[in-house]
Amino acid sequence: MKRILSTLLLLAAPATAQSYRPDFDPSAHKGPRNGPVNEVAVLGSTHLSQLPDRFRPEALGPLLDRLAAWKPQAIAIEALSGAQCDQLRRYPYRYADIVPVYCWDPAPATAATGLDVPAATAAYEAMLATLPAQPAPADRRKLAALFLAGGEQASALVQWLRLPAVERKAGEGLDKTLVARLTTLETKRDESLMIAARLAARLGLQRVYAMDDHSADRSVPKADEAAYGKAIQTAWDNPATKRRMAAIDVMQRDLATGAGVLTMYRGFNAPGQGQVAFDSDFGAALEEPSSPRFGRQYVAYWEVRNLRMAANIRDMLAEMPGPGMRALVVVGASHKPYLEAYLNQMHDVRIVDIRPMLR
Repeated sequence: MKRILSTLLLLAAPATAQSYRPDFDPSAHKGPRNGPVNEVAVLGSTHLSQLPDRFRPEALGPLLDRLAAWKPQAIAIEALSGAQCDQLRRYPYRYADIVPVYCWDPAPATAATGLDVPAATAAYEAMLATLPAQPAPADRRKLAALFLAGGEQASALVQWLRLPAVERKAGEGLDKTLVARLTTLETKRDESLMIAARLAARLGLQRVYAMDDHSADRSVPKADEAAYGKAIQTAWDNPATKRRMAAIDVMQRDLATGAGVLTMYRGFNAPGQGQVAFDSDFGAALEEPSSPRFGRQYVAYWEVRNLRMAANIRDMLAEMPGPGMRALVVVGASHKPYLEAYLNQMHDVRIVDIRPMLR
């Protein structure tokens, strides 16, 4: 009876979360054992739109040369897909403040093509499936129009850049308004455009893959906005953040030359940057002491966002499961360590060190 009672007490005792460790590690079971594997290299980037005026876009040349030499077969970018933006628009009670920040309004492309986002998405996917090896300029203009109608601006720019300069004109669904939009995208300071889309065009790829996710975003209630902002800002005001900002200032001293830009990218992709991001940002927020625990809400959003980004990248890899795929991910530097850690758990993903490409 005593033994039975002891057993029941053990069964009733709550599990100790800190001491339990799952006995299965997906990353320990990599496959396939034969044939080419899926390789993913993650380039942690600053957001080019936030760089000071001394940055010169042409200084990205040496970086693009090095990335092109690796010959990625697919490129993923930190942007919301047209499909997700279309979905978020259907739930304004939650995403009304999110959509204008992260989603381009494809209404001009809908007017030019007569297609909404779902119809345009189906159309460009069907066209890509049957695209000849050497598409005519008219095909590329049509694809650019369909990508814009589907909310995929970066992929539209890929098609636009692959056109000879004399063929970058209206036609096949591209009206003057859309041509003006594509012309603007050519020089917009955005790593998804200046790095990823230009690299895709240079390598002969047809598109890039928008893999960001903001479905975990929630608008903070008006009554809590001030308290939330103060709690997060207070958490960020710590010695680790000051050290991080000082290091970034050093990395970004020379943004007008290729050598200087490479120095910056080497810094953002150096070992230990994940710990730096955690100490200054997410780890600090996790411990902030407000009674609603705003920091824990913020960290939950961050983890969910990165998990869904990793899932989108994994889904991209499934498009070429037979021969394996070499994929490049261009993403904000704070995302890089999380994406590498999450993707490394996948059975059919090998993480490639980006650093040799930046030498």
